[in-house]
Amino acid sequence: MELRVLRYFLTVAREGSITRAADFLHVTQPTVSRQLKELEQKLGKNLFTRSSHNIILTDEGMLLRKRAEEIVDMVDKLEAEFGSMEETISGDVYIGGGETDAMKQIARVIKALRLSFPNIRYHLYSGNEDDVTERLDKGLLDFGILIHPANLSKYNYINIPEKDVWGVVMRKDSPLAFKDTIQAVDVLNVPLICSRQAMKQTFSKNEFADWFGEDFDKLNIVTTYNLAFNAAIMVEEGIGYAITLDKIVNTSSDSNLCFRPLEPRLESGLNIVWKKHQVFSAAADKFLKEIQAKVSNSLSDV
Repeated sequence: MELRVLRYFLTVAREGSITRAADFLHVTQPTVSRQLKELEQKLGKNLFTRSSHNIILTDEGMLLRKRAEEIVDMVDKLEAEFGSMEETISGDVYIGGGETDAMKQIARVIKALRLSFPNIRYHLYSGNEDDVTERLDKGLLDFGILIHPANLSKYNYINIPEKDVWGVVMRKDSPLAFKDTIQAVDVLNVPLICSRQAMKQTFSKNEFADWFGEDFDKLNIVTTYNLAFNAAIMVEEGIGYAITLDKIVNTSSDSNLCFRPLEPRLESGLNIVWKKHQVFSAAADKFLKEIQAKVSNSLSDV
């Protein structure tokens, strides 16, 4: 299976039209059609459902799209790494993580590196632990930022000194907005919007169960979310109260939302991780050394 054919396939899947795909690829329409037909014959599956106006992916086509994107991303990353093996360090660094205020630390490392190595490019991927570790394991990410608790057995890691604080995001006109902190009893009878990451990892480790105590099973969880931006929209529309981390939702004076921390205080630590025995590109190696130095300096200042 040729990489060129996979690129043709992905372009057609994105454009929804062989004609538009051919124009984008600067090849003839018959060339694209022939390559797709040969690909379907090779796989023994129909990848598209065709109509007079457009084409859509079959279930088999959607599976191939996912795998083809991973293959193409990996090849592009490999080419970039080899292209960066020159006297002037350049190349790409791929970083994945959940929504956390600790990204400010990553941004500061990137800013510092750009002064000496302006040709390094950085690519950020947002996702929960499963999303990030899957891409780490496949070599599609160099580094991941994982919120505690997380399974670190497969990875080398650095503890990030900062901790994220858990709390509740609500509308400023909500009955609980007058409180400085939120206790378990305050949210027993209100609709809750919870992070799937928190429910999968933290709940299973009983941190939230311990915090809520015997009332844990009484929680009214009406919605789960993967991105706090979407949770904030749900809160603004009056769906419920979002249990989330501080500083990742806009709760400024211009916002209709506010954040109140949990009481007793509940915090989560963070790690930046990478695969054991990882062979880094020159760019990724510079990034690792810079963040190690930054963390070391932060600890010495404590």
